[in-house]
Amino acid sequence: MCAADLNGNGDAADPGEIAACMPTSAGYHCPLQQTACVVSSEGRYRCPLGDEHGCGVPADGGTPVCSPHRCADPATTPFEEVPPIDDPGTPANGGVDADGNCMGRIEIFSGRAMRCRPPGLSVTFASCCKDKGKIIKDGMGSSIGSIGTKIAVVQGVFKGMRAAYTAFRAGATAAQAASSGANALLLGFDPTSLAISLAVNVMIELLFNGCDQQDMETAMLRASGMCHEVGSYCSSSFLGICLQKAKGHCCFNTKLGRILQEQGRPQLKSFNGVGWGTPRQPLCRGFTPEEFQALDFAKMDLTEYYEEIQARGAAEIQIDMKDKIDAYLKAIGE
Repeated sequence: MCAADLNGNGDAADPGEIAACMPTSAGYHCPLQQTACVVSSEGRYRCPLGDEHGCGVPADGGTPVCSPHRCADPATTPFEEVPPIDDPGTPANGGVDADGNCMGRIEIFSGRAMRCRPPGLSVTFASCCKDKGKIIKDGMGSSIGSIGTKIAVVQGVFKGMRAAYTAFRAGATAAQAASSGANALLLGFDPTSLAISLAVNVMIELLFNGCDQQDMETAMLRASGMCHEVGSYCSSSFLGICLQKAKGHCCFNTKLGRILQEQGRPQLKSFNGVGWGTPRQPLCRGFTPEEFQALDFAKMDLTEYYEEIQARGAAEIQIDMKDKIDAYLKAIGE
């Protein structure tokens, strides 16, 4: 196979930029930007792209051709793969005293480094970062207040959908696959904190696109407004050409946590020069108590968070009123 960055965007992760090489009399040739060879003054065929590119007659005959791109066998020249980001979150480095106070380092609004993959070869040219709508509800003080627990809930849905997907691929009917998925879902999660129907639809689509577990976790948190995108990096390459990119993120337990991190870090000298780290190794630590106290909230724009609270409040009031009106009409026989 061969690959080429034809559109100049830094990778060969777009359709039409990866091809199977064709056999010729001079070995294998890449069909990307393939050019017909010309006859030189010496009466020999030469490649107009440069003499360093050899000419070969296609297996089915015809004019010799050449290409500027290399061919290689993936069986003997494997892809160079970067594993998913492995960030368990801020470790507990101290116990608690008799009053329940943390005796170790305290971090406020800490996050976790994660990644998802945009269209590329590894994910069948579909997006594993695609925003499908808000899935995880941003409830301050809810039963899934920590980023670790939120991810555990997402993993529960992933486990169920993977079981359904496996059953379906093994020949089960849609109903049987759905039953397998339901039986495998984690029990005990707070249904008011997760848009379960949307989560299931997203999981099914991402599974069929070849997305892995971290892709799905990041996509759901990202769609819910809880992630800051740090940037892109190459996660899979072949012959030095990037075939698949990944987007590194810092994901937090709430949208408010993400907003405060985005607007608070520029105020603090301790983040000067390091910012959010690198796309491949995002820096997602929380604020120390001293850093948090030094933040000037008057300089922060929390409009995004306030608007969501207002919209959610109005929607909840409307639903509550409708339920009460329906109950009243039912009571009086209307």
